[in-house]
Amino acid sequence: MNSSFVESLLPLRALSYYAKMTADKKIAQTVKNAAELFLKRKLYKRLTDDSIIKERFVKLHYPCYYEYDILFGLKVMAEAGFIDDSRCDDALYLLESKQLPDGGFPAEEKLYRAIRSVRPSRCSLVDWGGARRKHSNEFVTVDALFVLKQAGRID
Repeated sequence: MNSSFVESLLPLRALSYYAKMTADKKIAQTVKNAAELFLKRKLYKRLTDDSIIKERFVKLHYPCYYEYDILFGLKVMAEAGFIDDSRCDDALYLLESKQLPDGGFPAEEKLYRAIRSVRPSRCSLVDWGGARRKHSNEFVTVDALFVLKQAGRID
């Protein structure tokens, strides 16, 4: 049994930074093993039939506090050095298909509520640009362009 994607992705991200900073080969192998959880599922597909694990996985959003999406998965794969793995290709094509005519990328879903004071659960003191499918979100766009650059898909 595997843990959830978001519960696995954050430790993978931290371990990949640690491995780079220390050049620890054992940690680097752990990172590679952890990346396999995502790569063997092409970042969003079931092993059994190649269908989408959760529809939410293919909807871009920001920030990635509580939920996983392909962009966050691709960003961590890029940071960890796995973005050139061919198993990222489906997610990269899907990301590219979401680019808007102005060159930006939308936040297709908003998973937080902007508030003025601290409250529990899925609240943020920052408004991260909301979600509008036909308008660019600057935070999603920066991450998407970073991923596409790292994957060699843009200059």
